[in-house]
Amino acid sequence: MEEVNNLFTNQPFTLAFVLGIYLLACWVYKKTRLVLLHPVLTTIAVIIVILKLLNVEYSSFQQGSYLIDFMLGPSVVALGYGLYEQMELIRRNFVSIITSVFVGSFIGIVSVGFIAVWMGADEVVVATLEPKSVTTPIAVQIAGRFGGIQPITAVVVIATGILGGIAGPFVLNITGIHNKIARGLAFGASAHGIGTARAIEIGAVEGAISGLTIGLMGVTTALLIPLVRWLYL
Repeated sequence: MEEVNNLFTNQPFTLAFVLGIYLLACWVYKKTRLVLLHPVLTTIAVIIVILKLLNVEYSSFQQGSYLIDFMLGPSVVALGYGLYEQMELIRRNFVSIITSVFVGSFIGIVSVGFIAVWMGADEVVVATLEPKSVTTPIAVQIAGRFGGIQPITAVVVIATGILGGIAGPFVLNITGIHNKIARGLAFGASAHGIGTARAIEIGAVEGAISGLTIGLMGVTTALLIPLVRWLYL
């Protein structure tokens, strides 16, 4: 097993391993169009099964996948191109966007805080869950700042994004929300990176607004958490 662990510490191998599974998952998703076979969800599940069967230690995989982890930050910045193309639309709706982000961030923090406390969670678990509506690179930093468990935060954020990316279009359609800006705000505020990827598939405006919302949600959540914790702690 030591040879296998050493293999997964090799960054080129691990990068090819993850990307290969992801591309295969994308192919399966395009062929089936089943929402439960979302590429991110499928990739995570397959990687977990393979690592478990091979008895690969997480520390070895983490070392080998460092580049993927590092690229989370730049990938968010890359969304700026879409924002540039929609700057005039953003200027005209700036107040609405800021207001929606503030309300979305507040509700996202307080709702999960109240539910966690109501179910008997301690302060560490609450801190771990509070940034669930923020993209992973920002969420883990916020959780760590307030004493949360960062790896669990990452898992919760990804699960939230997958759920939002899968169920988001259906929920927005049955609730009659068809405005492109509103849909982009909803994806960015509730499903962050994965939701934004789904928004980009739907339309350029939705994708740009969702990308903007990711950054604004990160800043707003970081500022609001220390101010609203007294409501449930």
